[in-house]
Amino acid sequence: MNHVTGAAAVSSAGPGWVPRAIRGAGRTLAGVAVQISPSILTADFSRLADELMRIKDADWAHVDVMDNHFVPNLTLGLHAVESIVRASPIPVDCHLMIDDPDRWAPGYADAGARSVTFHAEAARAPVRLARELRAAGVRAGLALKPATPVEPYLDLLAEFDMILVMTVEPGFGGQPFLDLCLPKIRRTRDAVRATGLDVWVQVDGGVSDGTIERCADAGADVFVAGSAVYGAQDAAGRIAQLRRLAEDACRH
Repeated sequence: MNHVTGAAAVSSAGPGWVPRAIRGAGRTLAGVAVQISPSILTADFSRLADELMRIKDADWAHVDVMDNHFVPNLTLGLHAVESIVRASPIPVDCHLMIDDPDRWAPGYADAGARSVTFHAEAARAPVRLARELRAAGVRAGLALKPATPVEPYLDLLAEFDMILVMTVEPGFGGQPFLDLCLPKIRRTRDAVRATGLDVWVQVDGGVSDGTIERCADAGADVFVAGSAVYGAQDAAGRIAQLRRLAEDACRH
């Protein structure tokens, strides 16, 4: 896909952009506002600009980039992401499920993504890559598959803006949530708190109104939800519901 069809909207997310949830945050999770990042993987790509407008009340548009090598699926590339950035009313959060992110990830920063997350399992030099992304003015995220432990990366937390804990195996949308990842979310949040760093903890995979409270209780503050949002007739209402459930969970 080389273009986005449908009604156009322009993203105004510049270098000083602050997520919607943080701009007006009254209720926060461990000092960080709950953020909702709907994945467009399950959107209707024949009218993608309109589908992006359905999630304008979210904090991010989550774009899954897959190369059919790192994961057994093929989705979007650089040209498509450039078009999505132009059409999106909210900033784009790119999750790169690709081989050789050291080579390709900086291009997604150049394409206009405000956050670029690459996989620890694929990067040859994760610290160098994170620094390159940050130097380009974007947030750098490190993603971990369900079986990848977070402990080898805890000493590197200062190099990243976000840790993404996958709660399904990457590659396909609509998979069931893996509860076994909850302890890893908690260990990641505990490590972030211990350092005092401003590092977000994102969860991606099977996030819904039935699982988001457990994720928030474990310490996640950024929630990727695909089918749960785009499968709803009222996407804005579902985003508000997910945000409310996560905020409520952090009070208990």
